[in-house]
Amino acid sequence: MITGAAAWLALTGRADIRYSADHTSTLPMWHRWVPALVGIALVRLTPPHLPAAAPHGRPDRFETVTLVAAAVTFAVALRAVGGGEPAHTLLKIPLLLGVPLVVFAMTRRRAPGLPVAALAPGVWRHYGPAVPVAAWLAISYASPLAVPPDTTAARFDAFTLVATVLVVFLVNAVLEEVFYRRWLQTRLEATVGPWPAIVVSSLLWAAWHVGIQGTGDLAVDLASAAVNQGMQGLFLGFLWSRYRMMWPILTVHGAANAAPLLLGLL
Repeated sequence: MITGAAAWLALTGRADIRYSADHTSTLPMWHRWVPALVGIALVRLTPPHLPAAAPHGRPDRFETVTLVAAAVTFAVALRAVGGGEPAHTLLKIPLLLGVPLVVFAMTRRRAPGLPVAALAPGVWRHYGPAVPVAAWLAISYASPLAVPPDTTAARFDAFTLVATVLVVFLVNAVLEEVFYRRWLQTRLEATVGPWPAIVVSSLLWAAWHVGIQGTGDLAVDLASAAVNQGMQGLFLGFLWSRYRMMWPILTVHGAANAAPLLLGLL
């Protein structure tokens, strides 16, 4: 689906995509692909050489379907109300945090278990993710393909800037990675397998960005989200599936939100 969206955008002359909700500037879509593809390749090459981790045990389909429904509802509702704040946060917290917590309380289940191999101790399991994460950071923010700095940070005083970065990290990076990767993707893996789960959770994560970055043309907006956030989601999902640790995906997601703003101060 992501490659199909990319082909359609290229054939229709829409290969330049928005990369931020804060302005309408664009980048060639392949600028967003290269860091993710390099990161995915390095995840495969960096020990431990394990298959993508899959939960074992019987999947809880009620939890899985409910989380998928919450993700779809968030994307549809955010676009319907036009995105922006406070709608974004007022929809995100109840749908991506409140709904899962209620469902987990009802089912009284923990997240599906992990295979023993994926949890085996070892220096590479804990520090191996630093290799693909560092490569992604370098290509995304210190290469000819780097996202341009956001100069709006210069308007903020130090307290406002720190508070903004912290709130954005908690509401966006932490909440989204817990919901889309730790909760949703893990349960999908138990139902459909690792890579289908990575793809589905990535596209659901990408879809809600239409509400804040959309141009009004739904087909173009969905395709742009698929080739932008969808591709980044594949990298995030593979990091989670392979290593089952939060710090790599929080580092990538947090940097995607904060790095352009902070680099604008230099």
